[in-house]
Amino acid sequence: MVEASGCTDVRFMARALHLARHGRYTTKPNPQVGCVLVKEGVIVGEGCHKRAGEAHAEIEALRIAGADARDATAYVTLEPCCHYGRTAPCSDALIRAGVCRVVAAMADPNPKVAGNGLKSLATAGIETVCGVLRSEAEKLNRGFCKRMRSGLPFVFSKVATSLDGRTAMASGKSQWITSEAARQDVHRLRAGCSAILTGIDSVIADDPSLTARLDQAAGDIVQPLRVIADSMLRTPPESRMTRLPGTSLIVTASTDRQKRSRLEQAGFEVVRLPADECGRVHLPSLLDHLARREVNDVMVEAGAVLNGALLQAGLVDELVVYMAPSLLGDQGRGAFHLPGLAKLSDRIELRLLDARRVGVELRLRCQVDR
Repeated sequence: MVEASGCTDVRFMARALHLARHGRYTTKPNPQVGCVLVKEGVIVGEGCHKRAGEAHAEIEALRIAGADARDATAYVTLEPCCHYGRTAPCSDALIRAGVCRVVAAMADPNPKVAGNGLKSLATAGIETVCGVLRSEAEKLNRGFCKRMRSGLPFVFSKVATSLDGRTAMASGKSQWITSEAARQDVHRLRAGCSAILTGIDSVIADDPSLTARLDQAAGDIVQPLRVIADSMLRTPPESRMTRLPGTSLIVTASTDRQKRSRLEQAGFEVVRLPADECGRVHLPSLLDHLARREVNDVMVEAGAVLNGALLQAGLVDELVVYMAPSLLGDQGRGAFHLPGLAKLSDRIELRLLDARRVGVELRLRCQVDR
């Protein structure tokens, strides 16, 4: 067998990363993973992890390769697991199949694995390599990686604004600032995240659905958890999201059992969390609760108050801003309520990651510096 190396490793790992993205909307809370089996320079099997609880990428690739897996090189976007979860360890399956080399894009940040998968392969006499296209693999599963390393999900705020930075007219009217193309792009963001967080004022004003609506069949999308930050349980029981697929969660600081019972009867799940000094839901506790529910990525679609509070608490990792070529005037509503920013030196710094046109809008992705 001709061993893959150098640019060959990069080429086959790029293929594995492409396969991994097939599970973008369905693997949550698991990471997206792809695997390619190569023998004498030819792909003999490949697969991806499609859905939590189903076969991992390595198992799919081994099933296709059959006997050809012996003496093959396995390219995997994430270190093969070595523990029993919903499925058996992939490292054991690769050993039994007789592969001679395993190339991983990155080590698994899950403490249950954390290098032990590669160690078990090496102990079995299999050559191991780690780090090929690592940065691309990290980006693919940024939420999973952050949750495993820090105990918190990756948080990004989506904001639609006019060119003068307004999200709505003074009356609150905002539908629609952006074009259909931008709104479809937002639905792709929704479909790829684990949870969508909004505030009670947005629910009362807009009665949003907070569902991911794409051209794909409904079975091809795992709907994100819908989360409402509602400190005083003001959510209307007749809100439309209770009639939609998926789970709608209210996080509150209220102890009002009667309101809670009405909302639970309407179809909401209600969880009480600690309050901050203002009596509102303690935002770090909210994110900790979501992480314990295995939420990897949280997309914030909220008004200025919740967006600003998350930013000032240092809980936002990234902003995604859709800027429409229009002006709403100085009486329009802003995107972030940020009290206390009195001096220019108090400003919150951002780092531009990407800028591209989506429909007639400019979409900006900015990292929040801390």
